[in-house]
Amino acid sequence: MNLRKRLASQSAIIFGARLFGAGLTFLVQAAIARALGSAILGEYLLIIATVNLVAVVMPLGFETIGTYFAAEYRAKGEGRLLWGFLARAYGHVAVMALALFVFAYPIAALFGEPGKVFTSHWMPACLLAFSTALVFVNGAILVGLKRPFAGFFADTLFRPLVIIAAFLVGLTASSPEGSFSILMWGVSLGYTAIGLVHFGFVIATARRIPTEIEPRHREWKRWWRFAMPWVVIALASDFFFDIDLLVLSNLLSREELAIFGVCTRVFSLVSFGVAAVYAVTLPDMFESEAKSDRAGFHRKIGDANLVASSLSVLLFLLVSIGGPLALMIFGPAFMAGAAPLAVLCLALVVRSALGPASLVLSVHDRPYATLPAIGLGIVALVGGNMLLVPHFGIMGAALAALISMTLWSGAMWLTTLKTAGVDVSIYARITRWREDRAVSTIA
Repeated sequence: MNLRKRLASQSAIIFGARLFGAGLTFLVQAAIARALGSAILGEYLLIIATVNLVAVVMPLGFETIGTYFAAEYRAKGEGRLLWGFLARAYGHVAVMALALFVFAYPIAALFGEPGKVFTSHWMPACLLAFSTALVFVNGAILVGLKRPFAGFFADTLFRPLVIIAAFLVGLTASSPEGSFSILMWGVSLGYTAIGLVHFGFVIATARRIPTEIEPRHREWKRWWRFAMPWVVIALASDFFFDIDLLVLSNLLSREELAIFGVCTRVFSLVSFGVAAVYAVTLPDMFESEAKSDRAGFHRKIGDANLVASSLSVLLFLLVSIGGPLALMIFGPAFMAGAAPLAVLCLALVVRSALGPASLVLSVHDRPYATLPAIGLGIVALVGGNMLLVPHFGIMGAALAALISMTLWSGAMWLTTLKTAGVDVSIYARITRWREDRAVSTIA
């Protein structure tokens, strides 16, 4: 099976699992809005956004580079270095979790509305942050070791099942606030159990990698050179809308925040399909780079872009048509999110067409080059929200996100072209296709 067919096949399975799990999460969020009220749904989404941002910092960037280094050490049979990397990554999670539980409570109160909501459910929120960080590291390592299904399914399938179970138990409480408290404890305890089992899969898989006689020295310096910029990259890219929700929590009512939060969760669902394409491609891209196979490297980027861009256009059309029906599940008030949702998905098309710039820069050992583009995107997001949300509400938030992602992706594409000499956009793939077709016609 060639790469394009395998990409489409594996990405379809992963995306199908994500779709199923997100569908369950979508339904339980609708149930929260119906049974407990849209204000409590807004509070729940704000806590989850805060937890995600805390969790992505806890491994100190090692979850963001786990796929890259796991793929490298697997390809080269460097098991000792892999075990050293695992010790660092999980050690960071453990130390940061302890610091979070013991020292972070008074600091959280300084962060306004998000900190207030987080501290109101302190213990389950901290436990959920620990388990989320653990699963982040687990998933990244397993994808790099060519076990993408095991890497993704803990979050995509089992987490939604835990949320549903916790919600159903929470319905036994006598008040919406009591139900929400049970929901938070149930999710945090259940997801911690999942994270620990997931960790067992990492250990079992890592044991199969052969160990080198003499590992390279001072490899930890290389880990940190990649990890430090990728903390910022992951925060700003993978958790773009979590940052957005925290900013909007001071500009929108809790009910409006719930509507926009649901829209961002749908966007995250559809964007996962595109992310899965690049995640499946990464080990093969690294092998081509390690073997100095430049033609193969460019071909694999092009094939991944072709699949990702086609998928993003299809998903934009599906969301534009089916989005209003999905939002109706939450109640008539959520129909206000239909047009903003379409705008958000249009941003995904732009981002996919401009290609995986940050990934290519990292492979070329230039991850720091992405930071100016990230800064531009975040400034545009915050500034756009401040200017547009007071006048246009939820649609203003969607337009701010579209402007931010367009500027960000364009700047990343230009940076990759100038610093690495690689055109990661879909245009490069189309140009090569035309050239190949012209050659075959002449022959």
